Order: sequence, then C-alpha cells, then structure tokens
Amino acid sequence: MQNPRVATVSQLSDFDEIIDVRSPAEYAEDHIPGAISAPVLNDEQRAEVGTLYTQVSPFVAKKRGAALIARNIAQHLETSFSDKPKQWKPLVYCWRGGQRSGAMAHILAQVGWSTGRLDGGYKTYRRHVLAELESLPGTLQFRVVCGPTGSGKSRLLRVLREKGAQVLDLEALAQHRGSLLGNLPDEVQPAQKMFDSRLWDALRHFDARQPVFVEAESKKIGLINTPESLLLKMRDSDCLLIEAPVSARVQLLMEDYKHFLSDPALLVQRLTPLLPLHGRQVLDHWQMLAEQGKWAALVEKLLIQHYDPAYRRSTASNFTRLSAAKVLLLDNLDDATLRAATVASL
Repeated sequence: MQNPRVATVSQLSDFDEIIDVRSPAEYAEDHIPGAISAPVLNDEQRAEVGTLYTQVSPFVAKKRGAALIARNIAQHLETSFSDKPKQWKPLVYCWRGGQRSGAMAHILAQVGWSTGRLDGGYKTYRRHVLAELESLPGTLQFRVVCGPTGSGKSRLLRVLREKGAQVLDLEALAQHRGSLLGNLPDEVQPAQKMFDSRLWDALRHFDARQPVFVEAESKKIGLINTPESLLLKMRDSDCLLIEAPVSARVQLLMEDYKHFLSDPALLVQRLTPLLPLHGRQVLDHWQMLAEQGKWAALVEKLLIQHYDPAYRRSTASNFTRLSAAKVLLLDNLDDATLRAATVASL
C-alpha cells in the first residue's frame, strides 16, 4: 500500500491533476489554476461541522465530519475519478494541508494512485503567489502599449498573440475593460485572490528572454488592484504608442461597447460619477445625445471632453519612457491594419 507524499508549490507540474477538496465557496473565491473542485464537505456541511465544533465539542464535530467526508469521497471515486488509470498522479490540497486533504489523499493512495498532498495547503500556496508577484515582474522585459481610449490597444494585443508574441492581457484576467464603462456584459469580476492567481500563472510561464506586451493600465482595473511591483516595472518599460484619428476610435468604441446602444439609461447611470468633474449641463447634454440615439456624437464628446484629457494627465506622468515610444500611426483600427502594424511592433 502506498502513502501520499508531501509536495510543495514548486512541484505542481509533477502531477497529472490538482484536486481542490475545499468547499465550493472556497474554490470559487480562488484556487490553483487548473485545479478541479472535488469537495469533501460542501458549504452547508462545512458550516454544520464548524457549528458542532464550537457549540458542542470537537469530538462530536470530528465524528460527524468523518461520516460526511467518507460519503463524499466515495461519491467522487464513483464519478469524477472512476475512469482514472493506474498511472494517474493526483495532487490534493485543502485550506492548510490538514484533515480534509489528508483524508482524500490517504484514500487515493490506498487505491494505488501515486498521490501527493500539498504541504501547507492553500494558505502556503497563497503566500507563494504573493511572494512571486513581488519578484516575477522584475525578471521580465515589458513593452507597454499606450494610446488614448478607443485606439485599439486590446485589439493589438490580440493580434500580437496570434502572431506568437508573449502577451499579458490584464483586462482579460480582471474581466473588465479598465474604465468607468468597463464592466463586461453578463460577467462578474473575479475576487482579488483569483486575479492574483491568474496573473501569477501568466507571469511564471513567460520566457524572460523575449518581450512581454502589455496594455498601459492604472492601479485599479474595475474593482481589482494591480500589484505595485508590476505597475512600477511597466511604468519604467519601453512603450509602443498607437495614434489614430478620432473617427476611427469612435467606430471601435461603438463596436466594443454596443451593449450600451440598446440601453441608454444604463449608460447615463454609469456616467453619473462624472458629475463633479463636468457639471450638470455637460451631463444633461450627454444624456440627451444618448436618449436620441446620436451615438457617434456622444462617443466623440466623451473622448474629447473626458477620456483624452484624463489619458494625457495619467499616461504622460506615469510612463517614464513614453516620449521615446515607437509610434504606430494608423488610419483605421480594423484587424487588417492592426496585423500590418504588428510587423513594426515585433
């Protein structure tokens, strides 16, 4: 009979599959990238055992927990793990590498699978991620894609990735377009911990010998905070500047934010926080354009009156090498033009 071996975060790639045995709520907040959820206690059961522990006794809680864990592990064996071959190598983790992962790892090892249990569990993994987010940015060469709102920065990143370049898409990781109107339709931003895990996973797979293209971002992307170490590195990196006519930018924004075209009231609501900056008269005019469906005129007003001045203030002061940036002068922002522009970018 085998016993599970203790593994570290640096050994994650040694295993065929990573199994998170914490509750679904814990898994939803954050988990090791690629890990599957196979809880040994669901959310209600975990709460029940915790209540017994504090209000009755640890012994009663452990007895009840053991019964629930045994049933849940049996169900996973009969479903999720039923088709796993003898050579399968799973790694199991829970909150701190204790009883929950210990129970699952023990059973899997007794079946005959070469099983690992993550030393220290999720808590140790989380400390590792935070430490790596401090150090990894300093090992990489970034090329920061700059340009005013609507200049196609995200589209250029997509084309660069298609061409084989290394791309760090922070807005995709944060599920937000990074502006006041940046909430993606029908998508909720991940928890900060989940964003950190996604970012760590991206950074650790980059080749330090090749540049990493990234869009210029501020400290916050919606509700998500970008790590200070990454921001500082980006702000002292070489820049690539996109310049395009306002008409092309208006067209791009109307395509990317088309969900507002059918809901003018939502757009007006999202613009309300700008009232202290621009005053009631300006906001009333924007609302009138939205209600009348004059979208091109409204987008152009927003660019000229709000977004472009804000961009000039923030980008010029934050990115120290912007004045020496390689400039891409683009007549329009369609995919063909952006593909041609990547020749000058790489």
